Amino acid sequence: MKVGFVSLGCSKNLIDTEMAIGLFKKNNFEIVNEVEKAEIIVVNTCGFIESAKEEAINTILEMAEYKEIGKCKYLIAMGCLVQRYSEELKKAIPEVDLFLSIDDYNDFWNKICKLVDEESKEMKNSCNQLEYMDRVISTGNETAYLKIAEGCSNRCTYCAIPYIRGPYVSRPFEDILEEAKKLSEKGIKELIVIAQDTTRYGEDLYGKSRLSDLLQELCKIEGFKWIRFLYAYPESITDELIKTVKQNDKICSYFDIPIQHISDTVLKRMNRRTTGKQIEDLIIKIKSEIPDAILRTSLIVGFPGETNEDFDKLYDFVNKGYFGKLGVFMYSKEDGTPAARLKEQVHHNTKKKRYNQIMSIAKCISGKNLETCIGNTYEVLIENITFDNKFYIGRTYMDIPETDGTVIIKNTRENLLGQFIKCKITGVKNYDLLGEICDE
Repeated sequence: MKVGFVSLGCSKNLIDTEMAIGLFKKNNFEIVNEVEKAEIIVVNTCGFIESAKEEAINTILEMAEYKEIGKCKYLIAMGCLVQRYSEELKKAIPEVDLFLSIDDYNDFWNKICKLVDEESKEMKNSCNQLEYMDRVISTGNETAYLKIAEGCSNRCTYCAIPYIRGPYVSRPFEDILEEAKKLSEKGIKELIVIAQDTTRYGEDLYGKSRLSDLLQELCKIEGFKWIRFLYAYPESITDELIKTVKQNDKICSYFDIPIQHISDTVLKRMNRRTTGKQIEDLIIKIKSEIPDAILRTSLIVGFPGETNEDFDKLYDFVNKGYFGKLGVFMYSKEDGTPAARLKEQVHHNTKKKRYNQIMSIAKCISGKNLETCIGNTYEVLIENITFDNKFYIGRTYMDIPETDGTVIIKNTRENLLGQFIKCKITGVKNYDLLGEICDE
C-alpha cells in the first residue's frame, strides 16, 4: 500500500514523522509525496498553541477529503494534538480511522496492523515501536536533526509541553553518538541538535548537563561540516558551553536562546529561572567571547499581567539590537497551564498592538544587520535551485532551515547542489542575502 505523510509543528515532531516513515518503509509500504496517490494518509499534529491546533484540525479535514476525491482508504492522526484531545477528536472528526497518541508510540505497529487487518499479516513480527535508527531523513541529503531528549521539566507557566510530552528524559549518550555516526555515513553535512531544552541534556541520567561533552564528541565524527544546537535556555548556558562553541570550528557560532521576556515581573510570573540582568549579562558575555556569534530568541507579548511598563522594558531591550534573529508570539491561553488561570489576561487588541511594535523594530534591526554582511565572504551550503535554473539558494552559518533567511546566488557554475561554496555578499532582499560565487 502507498502511504503519504503530512508533518506539522516543530522539528522535534518531524523526527517522530521520520521514524514513522521508517517503520512503514521497513514493512514494505511505498512512501509517496503526493497525498492524492496515498491509500493511507498520516497527519502528525501539533498542539502547542491555538493557531497550531487550528492548523492541525484544518489539515486533518483537508486530508479527509481524499477519501472522496483520492485513493485514501485509511486516515491516521498522530502526535501532540491527539495526545491532548484524543477523546474530543474522536467525536468531532469521525473521518479519522485511527488516532495515535504519543503514549501509543511504543505500540505503534500493532495499532497499524489492527487497522489494515488482512493486508498486514506479513508485518506482525516486525518492530512495534518508533525507532531513531529506522528514521528516513526528510530534510534533504545534507541536513538532519538529532533529538537528544524528550519532554520538558522547566514548567514555564504558559507552556503545555510537559502535559503533552511529559518530563525531560535524556537519551543515553552512546545511543545519540551511534545515530549521529549513521547520519554521517548517509552523507549528512549539517547536524542540528535539538530538544525542548538542549542545555539540560544529561541532568536526569548523569546528574549534570553533558551538552558540552556531547558536542565535543560529535565534532570528532568525520563528515559533519556544521553542527548546531537549538533551544538553549539562558540559565543553563555555562562558560564551559561558550568555550566549547568558541574552540570547535565545526560548531556554528549560533545561539538560539528563548528568553521570552526581559521584565523581572513577567519572568517571575512565567516561572522562568533568570532575571533580566542575568539575561543581558549572558548576551554580553557571549558576544565578547565570540564576536561573530549570531543570537536568536523568541518572545511572548501580552502575557497575563504584562503592563505598559513591562512592555516598554521589552521594547527598549529589543531595540538594543542584541538579537539578529527574533521571533514573537502573542500569548496563547492553553488549557491546563497555570498561566491560563492567572487574572489580568491581556486583551487581544493590546497583544496584537504590542506584537506589531516588536515585529516592526525587529525587522529594522534585521535589515541593518544584513547590510553589514555586504562585501563579506561566507561559506554557503547550496540547498536548492530556482525553477528556471538561474539562481542557487543556500544558507550561511547564520541561518537555520525554514526559520531564518537564505542566500540567493546567481548560477554561474553547474552541479553545486549539496556543496559548500565561498560566496561574496552583494546585496539584501527582505530577510535574504544576495551573493555571487567567489572565483577560486
